[in-house]
Amino acid sequence: MYDILGQINSPDDVKKLNSAELTSLAKELRQFMIEHVSKTGGHLAPSLGVVELVLALCRVFDFPRDRLIFDVGHQCYAYKILTGRRDEFATLRQTDGISGFPKSEESEYDAFNTGHSSTSISAGYGMAVARDLQGEDYHVISIIGDGALTGGMAFEALNNAGSSGKNFIVILNDNAMSISQNVGAIADYLSRFRTAPQYERRKRAAERFFNRSSFGQRIFGRLRRIKDSLKYLVVQGVIFEEFGFTYLGPIDGHNIDMMQSYLKIAKNLNGPVLLHVHTKKGRGYLPSETDPDRFHGIAPFDPESGKLVQKGPKKLTFSQSFGDTLLEMASSDEKICAITAAMPSGTGLCPFADTFPNRFFDVGIAEQHGVTFAAGLAKAGMHPVVAIYSSFLQRGFDQVFHDVCLQSLPVILGVDRAGIVGEDGETHQGIYDIAYLRILPNMTLMAPSTHNEMVDMLRFAKELNAPCALRYPRGNVLEWDKELDLPPLVLGRGVFVYEGKDVMLVPLGTMMEEALKVREFLEERGISTGVFNPRFVKPLDHDALRHIGISYNLVVTMEDHVINGGFGSAVGEYYHEQEIDSDLLSIALPDHPVKQGKREEIFKKYQMDAESITERIVKRLEEKR
Repeated sequence: MYDILGQINSPDDVKKLNSAELTSLAKELRQFMIEHVSKTGGHLAPSLGVVELVLALCRVFDFPRDRLIFDVGHQCYAYKILTGRRDEFATLRQTDGISGFPKSEESEYDAFNTGHSSTSISAGYGMAVARDLQGEDYHVISIIGDGALTGGMAFEALNNAGSSGKNFIVILNDNAMSISQNVGAIADYLSRFRTAPQYERRKRAAERFFNRSSFGQRIFGRLRRIKDSLKYLVVQGVIFEEFGFTYLGPIDGHNIDMMQSYLKIAKNLNGPVLLHVHTKKGRGYLPSETDPDRFHGIAPFDPESGKLVQKGPKKLTFSQSFGDTLLEMASSDEKICAITAAMPSGTGLCPFADTFPNRFFDVGIAEQHGVTFAAGLAKAGMHPVVAIYSSFLQRGFDQVFHDVCLQSLPVILGVDRAGIVGEDGETHQGIYDIAYLRILPNMTLMAPSTHNEMVDMLRFAKELNAPCALRYPRGNVLEWDKELDLPPLVLGRGVFVYEGKDVMLVPLGTMMEEALKVREFLEERGISTGVFNPRFVKPLDHDALRHIGISYNLVVTMEDHVINGGFGSAVGEYYHEQEIDSDLLSIALPDHPVKQGKREEIFKKYQMDAESITERIVKRLEEKR
């Protein structure tokens, strides 16, 4: 089935192929990716779009001696397959399998670990400088998407690298998409490149006109010497050349021969070069071409139809709960605005965007700007709600501190994908947000465990009129509170779900699911067990925690977060400060990166599933006797 791909074990094998074989290999690569990603899930559309680009790079450069750096890494699958990981590709994003992103510890061909956007130019420029300082002569190539250019870090790097004179190649993979459709001035600027064939037509017409006579040729030569004036006249603001890069393009990123020609030119030019490549996200697979947003990061699907493989009825997710509640609130409050950083679909804000387009703002891949933009809205009297994934909000930490919290502005942060996200691995696990948010002044931090709590907390946050964050996970909402009559929210107050005598479980957010199972297991063993839902990380319910610490033989905090600086740490700090001599067991993730795998597999690995927690508690109680 894979006649040519089956013979490719390294980029050197790609160099041996003729044009017809390269075309066939491109088709086989796409089919291979579709076949495997349909089973494992993954970032299919981005990788389908760069097959010819990766093949051309493998033909022109000498990897791994030359260094190739992907931005984010969503588009790295073809490169992984061609660099000796074809037979391991079935383990993509699985426990103990290969990562869905570039990982240098996985292969010498992966020059730099990536997973977040707008980083490749900075990393590549650093490598180019290191190369020159050490007297070496390899090539450095950074690939960056047009969506990633909305991140300020990319422009900081362009500014620095462009003025350096260093030999360094940046490839702008322009597919008019990030995850969703690109927005903003940069997207408009690149769109003018893509949709302005009149530039080349006018340039060629001008050349023919001036070349009719020797006098005309002299005039044309002078114009070309004035920084390619025709380009400046026809295409306004060639921004990359202003940064100091030699600009090549835009060219067809699916024409392998053309790609090779331009890459060879870039390879032999002195100084920084930017090659502008136009590709189609999802190319070669009709469902992905038609809906590249959905196939950007796709769960397992039927390769024939492109439809998701559903396991049981579709359930309400926390992101949808957040988006639906915010939409309802905005219907009666014209000051509520919603902000996202290139993730309207993932954060559940598409219905809001459709209903209130004037109050919905997609700032692109620019989390820092998004947070301070929200601060400006709040300062001027609006009620902004910012929905950003936990691992991406890290990029806006200083803005949350400096621009929101120090001024105590009423900005609500929807910290989506908090906790274990699973198959995307260590760059995307949302397991640090408690640590970096609870230290901030004026911040209130809550964790809903059900849809009802999401509704109550979002409404409460709006009335609080101060900085507030809600952390909630990827996945379906829980309904453990369906039959219970729980009290309304009060600032810094939790709720006792079950009383007990021996052990008190204090699960944060959706760890309630495991806690209820643990309670059942312990009760079966004759251990009287209570459950306390803290609701708040900051401020803590000091009165309840004091009572718990004094009254129970063992207090067990449970959180989907690293142990350092998390909820358990906060409880331990309070007990230490108040000199409460309580036996505290903190169930949390360890102090090291958590690799990819299914959530339940990761929980089992780190003894955070109900069965393992039960055994840890029983062992602790036995040690106390």
